[in-house]
Amino acid sequence: MFTGIVEEVGRLRGLVVRDATAVLEIEAHTVLADTRVGDSIATSGPCLTVTRLAGDRFWADAMPETVRRTTLGRKRPGDGLNLERALTLQSRLGGHLVQGHVDGVGTVVKMAREQSASVVTLAAPATVVDVSVPQGSVTVDGVSLTIVDLTDAGLRVSLIPHTVAATTLRDLAVGDEVNLEADLIGKYVRAYLARSGSTQGLTFEKLSEAGYL
Repeated sequence: MFTGIVEEVGRLRGLVVRDATAVLEIEAHTVLADTRVGDSIATSGPCLTVTRLAGDRFWADAMPETVRRTTLGRKRPGDGLNLERALTLQSRLGGHLVQGHVDGVGTVVKMAREQSASVVTLAAPATVVDVSVPQGSVTVDGVSLTIVDLTDAGLRVSLIPHTVAATTLRDLAVGDEVNLEADLIGKYVRAYLARSGSTQGLTFEKLSEAGYL
């Protein structure tokens, strides 16, 4: 489990893609301070398991499902990666509950400035949009963000200057793909409603009846 609060931007130093799997070699510093083989690190969204450590590098495997569902297999050496170690019971929950399980890939369709904020419009799959609400949370490349509003084909998020400075989101441009993870609570509510036989989808009224609003 993670919070979506990025600890550092690491660098991809090696990527081997073979038979729909990938092995990543990542340069990092902060997240390696107390990391051991077998620990989990959120890597621009996906939760990866550390398989090897040496100096300022760690290695992790991305299984076929991760390669299919995320952008990791399309990264190139030198690319920045948002890194966060797994949450502990002593950690502050500064963002929101993040699993590191990517629900789909979105695409940047527009970027605009609103005073000090950077507003990003994303085309997003239904798996993310259908469980999202304005002022709710979404994870974009491992970064916990607040949803400004929903659009016909996606959602809009706002980045504060610190987020822009401290993550890879500073390099976003129209056309870029990003890993998206929908809010955990929204996904569970939708699953509960689906199992209860509802066919009308997730609404504010149903969220209120379930005690979430």
